[in-house]
Amino acid sequence: MGLHHGADGTGHDEMTMPGLRGLDASPEESAELAVMFRNFQKIERSVTNLPNGIRTVTTSSDPEVMDILVSHVAGMIGRVDEGRDPQVFIQSPTLDIFFARGDEIETEIEITEEGIVVIQTSEAPEMVDALQVHAAEVSDMAARGMAAVHEMMMRRAGN
Repeated sequence: MGLHHGADGTGHDEMTMPGLRGLDASPEESAELAVMFRNFQKIERSVTNLPNGIRTVTTSSDPEVMDILVSHVAGMIGRVDEGRDPQVFIQSPTLDIFFARGDEIETEIEITEEGIVVIQTSEAPEMVDALQVHAAEVSDMAARGMAAVHEMMMRRAGN
């Protein structure tokens, strides 16, 4: 009998969400992810694909969720700048290029009445593609929560 989805201990525990842990992710970072996944219905997000990158606007009507969004976005951009991949168990492979070649990304972050606005651009076409794919993945997670992650992981397992 083969292993089933989640049999490795990273499965469907919606309380502790073990798949949000990572080889280099702090407990606080994993807890932030859990809050965002548990409250995905409170997150609004829009993405504009630019010729050389993306512009995203993310907001929440819940002040606690908004604070966590800001912390998560700033923390992950800092990690990319430092090349420190958290290796979260469920993370998308589209992040690999960011941590390997983060110096090719120009990032602007601004907190406005609109929400947290992030503009990321690059001169490298494969980086632009990765930015746009990842932005779409994050938007799907903001819209559908863990269901989006499970589908993405099942598609990867089938490849």
